[in-house]
Amino acid sequence: MGKGAEGPVEREQSAAGAAADSADSTDSTEVRQIDAMNRFGAGTGGPGTGAAPDSAAAAETGPAQGRRRDALLLETGHALAEAESLPAALTTVARLFAPDFSLDGLVVFGVTDKFLNLLGQHGYAASGAQGIFRMPVTTAFPATDVVRSGRPVYLSSPGEYSARYPATWPLAARNGRESWAFLPLVTSGRISAVCLMAFRRPMAFGADERALLVLTARLIAQALERTRTSSAELALSRGLRRSMGAAAPAVPGMTVATRYVPTGGGLVVGGDWYDVINLPEGRLAVVIGDVQGHDVHAAGLMAQLRTAVYAYAAEGHGPDAVLARSSRFLAALDEDRFATCLYIEAEPSTGMLHIARAGHPHPVLRLPDGTCMLKHVGGGLPLGLMPGTEDYPVTDLELHPDEILMLCTDGLIETGGHDMYSGWVRVRDAMSPGPTEDLEGIAERLIRAVHHPLAQSAQQELDERAADGGGGQREPDAAGVRADLAPRNEDDIALLLLRRDGGVQQRVVPERKLVLTIEQDQAEGLSEARAELQALLHDWAQPDQVDTAVLLTSELVGNVLMHTDQSAALAASLTGQPGRRVLRVEVSDTGDELPHQRTPGEMASSGRGLMLLDILSGQWSVRPESEGKTVWFSLWEDEQPDEDPEPAGPGSSPSPSIPPDLPDLPEQDLA
Repeated sequence: MGKGAEGPVEREQSAAGAAADSADSTDSTEVRQIDAMNRFGAGTGGPGTGAAPDSAAAAETGPAQGRRRDALLLETGHALAEAESLPAALTTVARLFAPDFSLDGLVVFGVTDKFLNLLGQHGYAASGAQGIFRMPVTTAFPATDVVRSGRPVYLSSPGEYSARYPATWPLAARNGRESWAFLPLVTSGRISAVCLMAFRRPMAFGADERALLVLTARLIAQALERTRTSSAELALSRGLRRSMGAAAPAVPGMTVATRYVPTGGGLVVGGDWYDVINLPEGRLAVVIGDVQGHDVHAAGLMAQLRTAVYAYAAEGHGPDAVLARSSRFLAALDEDRFATCLYIEAEPSTGMLHIARAGHPHPVLRLPDGTCMLKHVGGGLPLGLMPGTEDYPVTDLELHPDEILMLCTDGLIETGGHDMYSGWVRVRDAMSPGPTEDLEGIAERLIRAVHHPLAQSAQQELDERAADGGGGQREPDAAGVRADLAPRNEDDIALLLLRRDGGVQQRVVPERKLVLTIEQDQAEGLSEARAELQALLHDWAQPDQVDTAVLLTSELVGNVLMHTDQSAALAASLTGQPGRRVLRVEVSDTGDELPHQRTPGEMASSGRGLMLLDILSGQWSVRPESEGKTVWFSLWEDEQPDEDPEPAGPGSSPSPSIPPDLPDLPEQDLA
């Protein structure tokens, strides 16, 4: 996110105002906006776009030349942000060479209390002087004047140099340069080094040139500071970026392509992230999010929040519960920052997507014919914005074969001064072309359209010229600058493409389902539930397991009716081929009390429910929901009877222990 943090009072007031509006009104407004954006004509370009100027005429004008230099400077600045050493940074700065800016020599002098020493150089003959060079700060030398005064020294000709610094002029005379600039490099509020920039041709050092040199010196100072003091921060950000490698789904049926483009702020990762999480039962979770800010604090919060989302997903929470818990987690970490997030639980076998959104941009759906449209997804407030008011509705969407769903952070849309409308048109035009099979190519086109807009248009121009027989080689303009260089983005970008693969043979698994709701005032509902479950298992191979399933289901439903004032929602599913089927029974309620395992005495009338689950079921667990909880168990038809059954206990998977992230909720007996 590119904008600064709001104050807590302002955040609460604005968020409270948003929460006060009705959900229907909000959704209606968003639907109208998305419909208007989807109706933009492909040739109109949408708001904020205009015709490209004539390139031949622009190349001859001074302003166009200045713009190209600005673009080249921005390109250099971003490359400096990725430089891992001072020599690499100086090599990058040397790219600023142009006929009217003949920079061909760079030296960085380190500053101590008594001496100048040589830290790095570029464009000078290599020698062993770097390790032994020491010049007293009392010497009459331009760099020592910079240290004493804190101001740059510009020498536009050899005559000026020799007149002002006759003692050290012989050091410069032998290298054949015509102009020199000495600039202070300020880090942590003090002059830590001096940069010498030498020019092959005379320079007048007018206001524009001086401004460019000062800006370049600042970029070099930032690179120098990183190489000296920011190695830990860089190691952190690089580690986070490596951890967001391309995680391929472990199950067939869906393919993922990802991209991450860092901000130009010096780190190689900011607050944006994505994740691909393989879940049990062949399911897949894809996550994309954006923590406010671009600094190390944002990167640290992102790492912690990403871990929390991963943990909640692995525990088996649904999309709404994952976001609600993550929101409370972020609010506990930092009350002044928030994050947007979009979480999808996907079923590759069916293409069903269960989507929850927390203030994040809506996803984009690409159809097999290349048509792209925004998909409206109901959502709630950003994570951490108003703790205690989390409400994240889940939207179900079926992804058909060869359809692609794009998730991105706002950097992909708004980079380059675009708003949501013109940025959407740019994204749509880059995403529409190309075959569906080339998912990586689509991802690359999206990044190039946003991150290298001039390069993309330049490549199109080259293709047209080559088609006309004019050749595809681009020549530098009069200033020696290539027009296909583009400015870098001002916000980091996370991009994730999810495609449902066509032609993948999906294994059809026979399934039976039972769904019932037993209300508190329906005493006969429990006996009906038993009868329905027995009917569902009428051909189960092991009759004793049918009795076990009925007993355990009665315990779970009876516990809800006896110990809460809520209704019990029963869901049972039977999947697989006869003889090797799996029964899964879930009982949910909206109460906040979690069951806990007890050791009841011989005369106790309750407390044996979890003991029975532990002994008789193959698997069981308690899954907290965004509202309430679900207790579930599973049985396998081909499981061999055990004369001396052991509890499912810690040895089963998943562990039946109560999830450790809700220790403060009241407990409930499971009779």
